[in-house]
Amino acid sequence: MLFRKFSLAVYALLILIPLLMVALTSVKTLQETFRDPLGLPDDGFQFSNYTAIFQEQTMAGYFINSSIVTLFSVLFTLFFASLIAFGISRLNNWIGNILFGLFTLGMMVPAQVNMVPLYSLMLDLNLTNSLLGLILVNIAVTLPIAVFILTGFMKTLPRELFEASTIDGAGNWQTYRKVALPLSLPSLSATAIFLFVMHWNDLLYPLLFITDNAYKTLPLALLEFQGQYSTNYPMLFTGVIIASAPMVIAYVFLQRFFVAGMTAGALKG
Repeated sequence: MLFRKFSLAVYALLILIPLLMVALTSVKTLQETFRDPLGLPDDGFQFSNYTAIFQEQTMAGYFINSSIVTLFSVLFTLFFASLIAFGISRLNNWIGNILFGLFTLGMMVPAQVNMVPLYSLMLDLNLTNSLLGLILVNIAVTLPIAVFILTGFMKTLPRELFEASTIDGAGNWQTYRKVALPLSLPSLSATAIFLFVMHWNDLLYPLLFITDNAYKTLPLALLEFQGQYSTNYPMLFTGVIIASAPMVIAYVFLQRFFVAGMTAGALKG
């Protein structure tokens, strides 16, 4: 028991110390950072980096771009994935197993393998330098994992509920909307948080498809603080904190849904 507490304390310190360093550096000047990376600011905490990053670096526009891409990517991925999961869970035969297997195979393909053909396709469709293009790519890439999670949960729902809905005269759409979705709320919430983190932190696809500053997202914009010979660490870490804030806030308020979603369907009976 004592060893477990000690291990958890060490693990917490390993996570807390880098976070404190990032927060401390964000309230220091570049000169103070290079002169004493681990020390406190000479003239007290300076929050000018937070105002400058929005005024001079157009971070507000990047923040809006990330919000648009993440919001629509999560919503449409959940919508399509829940529909597919509902259909697969109702097909209790070899057809449903094959469909589920095909989506599972989609999780096994590394993103790097698809970069060249995907870029060629997006170029032909004139969807590069476009938020719509990023949204479509995000949906296609994360749909298999969302289907995998939601199908695993919906298969645990009692079939008697669907049969009773059919007897009452409800069609497939009504059964999906009034029975499957409300019961799947914990799993949907957990999947939404998982997708939110993936889309909000995504750097690969914005780096691949976006070159126009007007369409850059936050992770891509943070690269502007890194030069060939020097890096503006205070501004970079300030941007990291701003980019991380929505994820922290979302997890704090949706933590109970996340825990419930992770344990939903673990027990039957």
